[in-house]
Amino acid sequence: MVGILDLEMGNLRSVYNAIYSIGYDVDIVKNIDQFGQVSHLVIPGVGSFHKAVQHLDRKDFRDPIYKFAKDGKPILGICLGMHLISEYGDEGGQSQGFGLVPGRVTKLSTNSEFPIPHVGWNSINFKQYHPVFEGIKDGIDCYFVHSYHFVCDDKRNICGTTDYGEEFASIVGEKNVIGFQFHPEKSQVNGLKLLENFCDWDGIC
Repeated sequence: MVGILDLEMGNLRSVYNAIYSIGYDVDIVKNIDQFGQVSHLVIPGVGSFHKAVQHLDRKDFRDPIYKFAKDGKPILGICLGMHLISEYGDEGGQSQGFGLVPGRVTKLSTNSEFPIPHVGWNSINFKQYHPVFEGIKDGIDCYFVHSYHFVCDDKRNICGTTDYGEEFASIVGEKNVIGFQFHPEKSQVNGLKLLENFCDWDGIC
């Protein structure tokens, strides 16, 4: 059973439909009792880091997420969900993330040639092997919608990068936790393959 964390914002339903369409049982995790019923956890999201953290803390989700990660179960953060696995984020005022991957989230640099937000298709360059990349060619195009990016403390946590005026981490990972800055559920065949690989992953790299 794949659990999708209920942020009450953004792309929850589209992520649900994508995972369901490729043959996996899916549940929306709305309370802390459900964490023990799922083998994989997806943290989706489109919106403000600060508001998302406030929402999750109101639901007392912080400790169950820590335990899920500590138990070695696979966790995937998508877009805002990837930001939330960082230690801190600047969007909406500095807020504490879950600290599952060391680093912080800051705004992309702005210039006239590369406007913010970054919206549209762009390529992913794999920086190291990861089981979730199995059967997927380097340089695939995926769909982005974001104004902030994840700055890793340690380059060893950068699994993939994208160039948008500057190179930024578009995939980060630490042990059984991985994050995508792009939206796999909107990235057609390659995106669905990434989701399938995640759902099959045992959390071991």
